[in-house]
Amino acid sequence: MVFVIYSRLFFLFVFVSLAWSSVAQIESTPRLGEITFSGLQKTDHMVARRLLLADIGDSINVELIQSDAQRLMNFPGIDGVQYTLDTIGNNINVEYEVDEIRTLLPILNFGGIEGNVWYQLGFTDINWLGKGNQLSAYYQNSDRRHSGALYYRVPRVAMSNWGYSINISRWASQEPLFFPGDVTVQYNFDFNNIGLTGIYQFSDRRRVEFGGSYFVERYEKINSNNTELLPGPDNLTQPKIMGRLNYVEDFIDYHSYQQRGYAWQALYQNVLTLDDPNPFNSLILQARYYRMLPSKVNAALRLRFGVSTNNDSPFAPFVVDSHVNLRGVGNRIERGTAQLIINAEIRKSVYENNLWAGQIVAFTDLGSWRDPGGELSDIFDTNQFRHFVGGGVRLIYKRIFGAILRIDYGVDIYNTEENGIVIGFGQYF
Repeated sequence: MVFVIYSRLFFLFVFVSLAWSSVAQIESTPRLGEITFSGLQKTDHMVARRLLLADIGDSINVELIQSDAQRLMNFPGIDGVQYTLDTIGNNINVEYEVDEIRTLLPILNFGGIEGNVWYQLGFTDINWLGKGNQLSAYYQNSDRRHSGALYYRVPRVAMSNWGYSINISRWASQEPLFFPGDVTVQYNFDFNNIGLTGIYQFSDRRRVEFGGSYFVERYEKINSNNTELLPGPDNLTQPKIMGRLNYVEDFIDYHSYQQRGYAWQALYQNVLTLDDPNPFNSLILQARYYRMLPSKVNAALRLRFGVSTNNDSPFAPFVVDSHVNLRGVGNRIERGTAQLIINAEIRKSVYENNLWAGQIVAFTDLGSWRDPGGELSDIFDTNQFRHFVGGGVRLIYKRIFGAILRIDYGVDIYNTEENGIVIGFGQYF
């Protein structure tokens, strides 16, 4: 009997000792005590805190702290992040030292081809009010016609997973429409639009956007001596309603002006013309991939596939254009109801200091289209492909987000007489 009692007391002692040892070990495990920021001037502290996955009271995880530093660096207007750890008792405090750059910058774009010099004036801020909101407004003059846009985007309302964007725009230009028999007719084109989009953030890397817009398209044939002999309507006005659904996954990490990682999106659009019961549908799939290589080389790749309702009409949605997909091809030389585009670049940094950086770029742009009314297999026909190669330079001002002057020259490898210079702001993709 005595033996049984002592045995039970022994096992109770062992159990209490083990339990106490476990509690002591838990209490001795370093915990995250405090998170602070230095260097934040414009960005809201609550917004920066919302970006972090680590929380006060968690066990210290250096990999998670490093990952949170990258999350901060991916936020618009934050160019660099360092962190320091400070042990206070059994807690470890983390301080993130943030290097902010300007996000409010002027829009000053220009370019042109023979007979048409265009310019664009305005401003944009991708960290409006320090909350990661975007506000843009600009005026554009192209073909001596007036355009403009106002865009406001709130990715998160009151720190929730919900957001929205509003877009009001007018686009006025001269557009070539292509008719059978290799006939090209020039039209004055007007596009007036108002749209509203809802945003839901599944995480900081995944989101879905859904919404719609009301817009009016108007085509007016440009007067010429033989207008009556040209195909196509003299005037066409079409009020339309569009619904859109866009799913995005973005795993791109930003290291100043260089990028690493990948992103892809699927965009579905449904357009209903108010005086036509037949809806118009389109689907666009796009993927981008970036890799940082030794010797300050950044490789970039973009793959884009689009397909739409195959109306045999000159008003096809996908265009061939130097500023959009094929550098050197010219200004909207062709339209189609499906497209396959591959753009690849090698960007080599050749100069860098605290304020400026310079890159030289080699690129290849490859694309194919389905003509309106054609077969989907046409886009895989090698006779339909256009292939341009070339090089360019990038002049980068590092203290303003996205302040990159881009100059590229491209030439058709199958017909060297087709070539051109493309000037723009920001990387091509």
